[in-house]
Amino acid sequence: MVVRRASMNILQVIPELDAGGAERTTIEVAQAVVNAGGRCLVASRGGRLEADLKAAGGELVRLDMKTKNPLTIWRNAARLADVIGAEGVDLVHARSRAPAWSAKWAAQRTGKPFVTTYHGTYNAKTALKRGYNAVMASGDRVIANSQFIADHVRAEHDVREDRLRVIPRGVDVGRFDPVAVSPDRVRALRQSWGVRDSETLILLPGRLTEWKGQAFFIKVLEGLDRETITLVCLGDAQGRLDYARHLGEEAQAIGLAFDMPGHEADMPAAYMAADLVVCPSLEPEAFGRTAAEALAMGKPVIAAAHGGALEVIDPSVAGQLAAPGDLGAWRAAVTEALGEDAAVREARGEAGRSRITSQFSAAALQEATLRVYRELLE
Repeated sequence: MVVRRASMNILQVIPELDAGGAERTTIEVAQAVVNAGGRCLVASRGGRLEADLKAAGGELVRLDMKTKNPLTIWRNAARLADVIGAEGVDLVHARSRAPAWSAKWAAQRTGKPFVTTYHGTYNAKTALKRGYNAVMASGDRVIANSQFIADHVRAEHDVREDRLRVIPRGVDVGRFDPVAVSPDRVRALRQSWGVRDSETLILLPGRLTEWKGQAFFIKVLEGLDRETITLVCLGDAQGRLDYARHLGEEAQAIGLAFDMPGHEADMPAAYMAADLVVCPSLEPEAFGRTAAEALAMGKPVIAAAHGGALEVIDPSVAGQLAAPGDLGAWRAAVTEALGEDAAVREARGEAGRSRITSQFSAAALQEATLRVYRELLE
């Protein structure tokens, strides 16, 4: 007879707690564990989301899990093993490669189940790099955050199906709800970005890095009427100051109203402030969190037609897909989106939110993750 555990004590491991899909998912899972009567520790360097973790009921174990120094990674394994023993941890869940090695060794030393979530493609050009990435496919259960990533894991690591679980990244549809965002929050953001009510705001959310497509999208707008358009690239530069400077120069060269305000905590209001959200990634996104969040806010979205975006966006329902890196296709998509009739836009916005709520909610991710934990603990 299987006896259901009254509670569980989970240790998640992630490099830091700054903005990002993996970090948000870590907090959502911590909340689910606590709400189920358990306890959730998070070993991490910490960051701006520490308060969110605390509010969710999670507990930070501050360790330098971002390091890629082999000696420190090895030492972190011993530190994590000590935490597992001292805190009575039942299961270890790793969400990034370097700390996953420490977490795997710690789980082996203490005899605890080990879970990994494969959050990206982790491209490998050498056998050494493929071996380094393989830790993310070595869990007793390996969670892929999209079918696209599951296919990648199968091809790259030949993971047995009984160990592989597909759990799409979720959107907090309570937080990302148009009704929950006041007009004052929206107005304040548009004003801070210098966008007048009569102007069209195109939002490109994502950290400033070339593969996210910011420079490409500026070229897209070069071929369109830009008189009333403002482009806001919202996200951290993460030290890529030369790239950020290049974006500003490219926008200035074509006379484009442009802003790079950095990290924004109030993303629901940011999406509501936008007239169009674009996700022009030149490489495949593992899932497409920003597209899903924007759809949850009822906004028109255009995303590059590869990776997880193909699962998030159904153009027959809401949103558009455009060929990655194809200037003509993107100009046509932007023109169509901005010219959409208001009634059509509203109807597609409602349909987009309904799709995300029913298929890609954070609640579904939380329950599916708890089921994986229970599989290993019962």
